[in-house]
This record gives sequence, C-alpha cells and structure tokens, in this order.
Amino acid sequence: MSKTERHNAIRELVATAAIGSQDELRRKLIRRGFDVTQATLSRDIHELHLYKGPDGYAFPNGNGAHTDDEDDRAPSINDVLGQFGLKVKQALNQLVLVTTAGSAQPVALAIDDEDIPEVVGTIAGDDTVLIICPDQKRASLLRERLEEMIG
Repeated sequence: MSKTERHNAIRELVATAAIGSQDELRRKLIRRGFDVTQATLSRDIHELHLYKGPDGYAFPNGNGAHTDDEDDRAPSINDVLGQFGLKVKQALNQLVLVTTAGSAQPVALAIDDEDIPEVVGTIAGDDTVLIICPDQKRASLLRERLEEMIG
C-alpha cells in the first residue's frame, strides 16, 4: 500500500480514537494491512505534523484525539472537508464529493449533521460521497460552498 494510503489511515485513526503511543498506532495500522516499522511511523508522524498531548496523538489544529470530556457530536463539515475533502463535481442536481481513502463516511456524517437545506441525502462509499440536492440551482450553490471549504 502507498504512503498516501498509510497517511490517510493514520489521519482517520487519530481523528476517531485516542491513540497514546506509536506502538498502539503501529498495531492499528498492521490490522488495516499496513506493515509499518517504528522508523517509518516516526517519519509519518513528523510529516503529518502530529504531536503527542496528554490525550494521545493529535493534529496541530486541535483535531484528532478523542477524549472522554468531548461531547458526542460529529466534527463540523468545515473540519472534515478541510482535512479529507479533495474535490467536488456536479451532475445536474447531484454532487460527487471525492475524499481521501476511507474518509467518505465521516464526511457524509458531517454533511448530514449540518442539516443543510440544499441536501436531500447522502450516500458514502470509501472515498466518494454522493450528495443529492432538490434541484440543479441548489446543487450549484452547495458545490460552490463545498469548494470553498475544501480550499
């Protein structure tokens, strides 16, 4: 598996669970099919700019480690698109949102939780979210907003 796929898996693992050590992260990656050494993982952590705080590994912007003090709300759409969104394409009243590998479901959940009036519903695969809008005009408006969030 590629370095990009490994980095995406690390991002997802850190974003969804508290990970207190490199060894714990390495074991979780091995269970996902990434045969990674401690030296490679150290480089990955450095390249991803992860830091180890009191609650485990986290991203510099504060996202990443889950603590028991946090509420159970999903991350905002701005957070997940900024981190996992790649591009959005429009087909009439439907949008296809391409994400990093394994990130489509958290992105779809964030979209659903926002209760956006332009969204009728979402369907998530592994790296793609299908967003269904009521009409082409509202799909265009939403596409522009999503593109801004992706950056």
